[in-house]
Amino acid sequence: MIKQALLALTLLMGPAFANVVLIVDGDTLDVDGTRYRINGIDAPEAAQKCKTERGKDWACGDAATNALYDLTNGATVHCKTLATDSYGRDIARCYAGGRDIAAAMVRQGMAWAFLKFSDEYEYLQIEAQTKKRGIWRGDSQPAWIYRETRWADAEQKSPNGCPIKGNISANGKIYHPPWSKWYSRTKINTSKGERWFCDEEEAVKAGWRAPRWK
Repeated sequence: MIKQALLALTLLMGPAFANVVLIVDGDTLDVDGTRYRINGIDAPEAAQKCKTERGKDWACGDAATNALYDLTNGATVHCKTLATDSYGRDIARCYAGGRDIAAAMVRQGMAWAFLKFSDEYEYLQIEAQTKKRGIWRGDSQPAWIYRETRWADAEQKSPNGCPIKGNISANGKIYHPPWSKWYSRTKINTSKGERWFCDEEEAVKAGWRAPRWK
């Protein structure tokens, strides 16, 4: 079960001061309304399963989200923006109590070092892999391959080739990409204003937001 992810924190450094941090998933968090994608890592997606030493499934996506919660819970959080992506998220180096969050996630085996963009945490990934921590316990599909696979399958099944589900609920307008934990149980009713999107940027520009843990 995902732990409660709403934290009351004071941001002591950086361009803005915050008193609320919301954990979105294993590599993304909201700080006082600003969404930060942690630089240099890629954590398992919310619905993703990984393999144990004996080849059994375990909920590595949930575990990664909980790991980020544990790292930030009760700590001061500071994120330094390095760039902004097409979805409006700040790509940032984030710290909790002075501790590099990305480094801690990779060391625990709760995220892959995103070597496509940075080799900064490669040595920590080798350490985690050698010690068979977290995602390295058994065979696991890297998050970027998991997303590509889920996307290709959902694209074939969607009515217009656009696989992202734009749902409207009491929590607002929320879009669900194919790797969302709630994707399979989300139904789209176009008569209510719900719709399909071809990419996340389109959904964000239309006023929908990504799902997050409550």
